[in-house]
Amino acid sequence: MPDPRITFGMIVLNAEPFVRYNLRALLPFAHEIIVVEGATHSARSVADETGHSKDGTLQHLREFMKTEDPDKKIRLITAEDEGRPDGFWPGEKDQMSQAYARRATGDWLWQIDADEFYHPEAMRTVLSFLQAHPETTAVNFRQIGFWGSPAIRVDSWYLYRGGHCDFQRLFRWKPGYRYTSHRPPTVVDENGRNLHTIRPVTAGQMKKRGVVLLHYLLLLPKQVEEKCAYYAAAEWAGRQGALDWAENVYRNLSDPYHVHNVYQYPGWLQRYRYEWPPQIRQMWQELFSGKLGIQVRNNTDAERLLSSPNYLAACFFLRLSAAPSAWLLRIWLWLRYYPGSLLRRLTGRNTGAK
Repeated sequence: MPDPRITFGMIVLNAEPFVRYNLRALLPFAHEIIVVEGATHSARSVADETGHSKDGTLQHLREFMKTEDPDKKIRLITAEDEGRPDGFWPGEKDQMSQAYARRATGDWLWQIDADEFYHPEAMRTVLSFLQAHPETTAVNFRQIGFWGSPAIRVDSWYLYRGGHCDFQRLFRWKPGYRYTSHRPPTVVDENGRNLHTIRPVTAGQMKKRGVVLLHYLLLLPKQVEEKCAYYAAAEWAGRQGALDWAENVYRNLSDPYHVHNVYQYPGWLQRYRYEWPPQIRQMWQELFSGKLGIQVRNNTDAERLLSSPNYLAACFFLRLSAAPSAWLLRIWLWLRYYPGSLLRRLTGRNTGAK
């Protein structure tokens, strides 16, 4: 069985400093990487007058392709390449995703944002899985979001109650397949069937194999302000107060219980105690050294919160109430099956090995 050929598709706008580190992480696993750069009209406020990134992303991508892509795996697409001389993409990213999908020559299409990373071992696990299960049509991943630091994760009722903690990201790709929508990411086969209705792999199944998507969506002040300016202008988002949230909650932590950027729902912070992907570790070191010239958030207030027993207790109950049925099931399973558990002792069930 030949190795899976992965086409990575990435949409970028003001993607500094993430994009170069992400490309370095992806290149060893990629058949090709197709990067689509530029703004939709809803993102006009954070783009330059030609529809491109304000922070030099386009120039950095071109330099990266010259100096760090000897095998010429990366292709760069802009709105001008699609016949739009004003530089802006129409719609709300459907056309951008379709632009990389139409050019894909791999047998798998993996959508990835510039601020989404995976551990190298997780990438190897996914490729091994695809090689062993070529009948798979789509793969989902459980996402973990980060806030102000790679050591602080953000969680929210929005993710659990709305089913938004699992991301549709990886699709079988064959002649005749089409990418039809960006929200949610949807690919259909030559007969128009949604690949997620045929032979999908769930995020939970991939998590059991140690594969999760690490999403650094709220890591840097620059990044958060630009995202919030876009959300405030985009009708689909319904977040007209996003810039106020960015100033009052993200920058000043005025409400530690609505820290997710879908701020209508309760959200909370917690420590992330696991290993960071190598490229995130390098990026964070270079941010702190001043090499990249990009401001990081002063997390003294967040660290103080995460050392507070009262805040930790409140967050525990928020997590419990986010998906109560799942937590009740976990508690019941622990009481029922943990060796020497109270329930086993009370019911007189044998806890020894057979």
